[in-house]
Amino acid sequence: MSSHDLRNLLLLAAIWGSSFLFTRLAAFDFGAFPLILVRVGAAGLMLLIVMALQGRLHALWPYWRPIAMVGFLNAAVPFTCYAFAATRIEIGLLSVLNAMTPLFAALIARLWLKEQLSGLRVLGLVIGFLGIITLVYDKLHFDQGATGWAILASLVATLFYGIAASFSTKYLKGAEPIAVAAGSLSSAGIMLAPFAWWLWPDTSISAGAWGSALTLSLLCTGLAYLIFYRLLANVGGAKTVTVTFLVPPFGVLWGVLLLGEKLSFQVVGGTAVVLLGTLLATGFIGGRGARA
Repeated sequence: MSSHDLRNLLLLAAIWGSSFLFTRLAAFDFGAFPLILVRVGAAGLMLLIVMALQGRLHALWPYWRPIAMVGFLNAAVPFTCYAFAATRIEIGLLSVLNAMTPLFAALIARLWLKEQLSGLRVLGLVIGFLGIITLVYDKLHFDQGATGWAILASLVATLFYGIAASFSTKYLKGAEPIAVAAGSLSSAGIMLAPFAWWLWPDTSISAGAWGSALTLSLLCTGLAYLIFYRLLANVGGAKTVTVTFLVPPFGVLWGVLLLGEKLSFQVVGGTAVVLLGTLLATGFIGGRGARA
């Protein structure tokens, strides 16, 4: 990997790590559904404009049905779950819970696509789930305003990401990645629009919340996808997917530096265990490398 691609990989991890920060800063004013409509709507429009300038809009039509389903599985549901959770739990914990995505992806690929898992990969799944239990066991309270529902929402988000990965593998072979990104975000916006309109806040939304929402959309979603797909083209999927392991440390870092969140031993230890499990489950340790 060249130094330029390595910088882009670290930049992408930093941007995606900050997405939890901007989600939290905007979610209190917007609410979950309106915020995610802004996120996917503006980002989808940005990517559609890029495709139009490149003369590639035609790449959407052959796959529009599975792309729309990916919009539901990979954007509408998980983004909304995270927006709900961001108002109730720390963003450092959110970013670590997001690292469960490869674990769910590996498990669902085994169940749905019959992908074989070695003993080490199964061990990685067990370790990863034990790491999450270590992180959240004392936070699973379900009284009004408690953190339990937010943690469950975050895990639902990663579950849907995992389903989306297997769905894309099965039904989107041959589709252009930027077409999947642009089409899925745009379709997610269409799905969320009625809920966002119904739940749009009656009170005025602050300029700071609007700034965070647009940053979340244009930087953490639109531009991040462009960097991601450039890395895919330059270095391949196996190396690009290592960004998954870099996002949680950045998420924790932004929470500590910008929101004053505490860096406890439980968070550090739990994060290390989750990442170890993820590395094993995806084959980066003791395997032939992660699938693209």
